[in-house]
Amino acid sequence: MNLVETPLNAPSRPQLPMLVTGIAGVPGYNAFHFFRDLYGDQVFGMRQTSMWPLAGDGVLACDSDDPKAVARVWDQYQFKTLLNFGGCCRLKSCESDHAMAHRVNVTGTENMIAEATRHDAQIIQLSVDLVFGGRDGGDYDEVDLPDPVTVYGAKMVEAEQLVLGQRPDACVLRISLPMGISFNAHAGAIDWIASRFKKDKPATLFFDEVRTPTYTDCMNQLFAKLLENPINGLYHAGGPRKLSLFEIGQIVNRVGGYNPDLLQGCPRIEAGPMPPRAGDVTMNSSKLQAAIGIDPFDPWPLLDEFAPDGDDWHYERSDDSIGSEDQVERLLYQNPGNPGLVPPNRQQLWGDRRFH
Repeated sequence: MNLVETPLNAPSRPQLPMLVTGIAGVPGYNAFHFFRDLYGDQVFGMRQTSMWPLAGDGVLACDSDDPKAVARVWDQYQFKTLLNFGGCCRLKSCESDHAMAHRVNVTGTENMIAEATRHDAQIIQLSVDLVFGGRDGGDYDEVDLPDPVTVYGAKMVEAEQLVLGQRPDACVLRISLPMGISFNAHAGAIDWIASRFKKDKPATLFFDEVRTPTYTDCMNQLFAKLLENPINGLYHAGGPRKLSLFEIGQIVNRVGGYNPDLLQGCPRIEAGPMPPRAGDVTMNSSKLQAAIGIDPFDPWPLLDEFAPDGDDWHYERSDDSIGSEDQVERLLYQNPGNPGLVPPNRQQLWGDRRFH
């Protein structure tokens, strides 16, 4: 049984008010709108002060690495639930500036967890599959030791340890690529790939970096379930379909009806040393499934017909299967198998995106 079969149309109210950090990123942006659609002005989203284009009702500007500023916000709003999704995931930026990577990903987490503890708030913390290097062929579970190849991955390991050390009752979820819209049409995996094709520019993606992507629709339902029935500890939260970055590019290319010649592939070794790239970091999420009693994720993409079966798959098109940007929105950004899901206001989300 999965979450599609048991939709959370009326989830129990979490402890409110709720704070969702990192709303400039894909998981935070979608979760903020999802929960605000459910609980209105009791849900707030936080972004760094430099992300000024991201504005609107419930959006708070605060730098998480500033402990005094963080404390002021918590004292003002008295949050009782924290979805801590902030941080910097730009691999090259983290490799170039180790101090920034630590400040945003570790110090920022430390400040948020300290305030959540002071205010006795429930915590869901996101981490990432890139705590692994992919040297061992993937299918990692929670007992496998992290061995990141990037500064970003190493800082996320530090953040995990900090959270579980200070709040053993917290739930830490390692996610893979979150598939949903972003506020600026550039922050997400789909966004970046599609933006290249729309501009008639090539996109070069790796054959041997393999991930377990998930719809943000499924992630939001999972968060709602975990707030209703909390679990604690570290869990892998990757989807059931394993895809290389090149295969993800194939899917976006074919579903969007873009020029197939624009997609290029290469092995990681040909990409150069900066930033270093992980290999097969696919995750085994059976521990999470056992803890909550259901499989929380549908495959991304949902339909098997859009799963590549060869390097030239994206060239295989018939007249009745020519894609479009509308199909990218309906099939890749959104989970078409979730008609019973309480969604965020899609019109609002797409209208909120400042840059196109």
